[in-house]
Amino acid sequence: MIELEGVPELVDPVMVAAFEGWNDAGDAASTAVGHLDREWKGEVFAALDAEDYYDFQVNRPTVWLDGGTRKITWPTTRLSVVRIGGEKPRDLVLVRGIEPSMRWRSFCNEILGFAHELGVEMVVILGALLGDTPHTRPVPVSGVTSDPDLARTMDLEETRYEGPTGIVGILQEACTHAGVPAVSLWAAVPHYVSQPPNPKATLALLNRLEDLLGLRIPLGELPEDARAWQLGVDQLASEDSEVAEYVQTLEEARDTAELPEASGEAIAREFERYLRRRDVGGPGQAPGGHATESGDAPYLRDTSSGRTRPPKPQRPDRGKPKDGDGGTPDDPSAGPDEDPSDS
Repeated sequence: MIELEGVPELVDPVMVAAFEGWNDAGDAASTAVGHLDREWKGEVFAALDAEDYYDFQVNRPTVWLDGGTRKITWPTTRLSVVRIGGEKPRDLVLVRGIEPSMRWRSFCNEILGFAHELGVEMVVILGALLGDTPHTRPVPVSGVTSDPDLARTMDLEETRYEGPTGIVGILQEACTHAGVPAVSLWAAVPHYVSQPPNPKATLALLNRLEDLLGLRIPLGELPEDARAWQLGVDQLASEDSEVAEYVQTLEEARDTAELPEASGEAIAREFERYLRRRDVGGPGQAPGGHATESGDAPYLRDTSSGRTRPPKPQRPDRGKPKDGDGGTPDDPSAGPDEDPSDS
């Protein structure tokens, strides 16, 4: 029985979800939903029962002190609501948690139960995967769906993937079977600097979400953190000739592959973004608060403030990149260990 007492009637609600774990390279996706929750002051209204879905030897609870009283925080998935003001206010239902250890079908059914009760019109699931992408270029973000009509109307890719998947792929298919429009947005994280955080990938996901939903998301310090992250990785990579050479190879491959994309259609899309955001600006942001990703601004992270530089990039493998489970994470439709060539 789902109880939603205290939750007001929502306006044009969209559910945005992300899960820590296999589908969250660099913590980019879960950090993006956490950013939305923090910037728009989300109010938690529900949490799934941790006993039903998590193996506590895999995802351990934490103990902390609250005024001398010891308390326990259990790993779980929480739902909150944020209201976006403006001329046309709307609500977002934010789902942030950890990929469940068991009972995935029940887990997805419970999430969909909340979506049904709240009148959610669409579900957007954020993910991040490891890939052969250079940190010096804009983060590739793929939008995929299992709904052919949605793919056509929202300029998305229709996934054709077959193979192992994570909770993002399972939840997307559950939404499709339940008749709920669902989209997955996947950011590609450089596999040679996979340690979290990756603010540049988080920023790219939020920018793509803005375009998908027609929102303006307050970005706070995220653009500054993204530039600092890139400059930090630049410095670390320059200290290792093998990594620097590998990054250059990735840059050349990326630039060659994207050369045909410098088309009138691509330029028009960027110009439309400019027009939508030109009335707002500021340091570290493109017009209208849309953060840039180039990392060209002369900003270095201040270590005295407590912020740390990113860890030293790992030496690249000569084969395909490996994720924490030993897979080859390249698929933007089902999980970080999957091959996107069929999607």
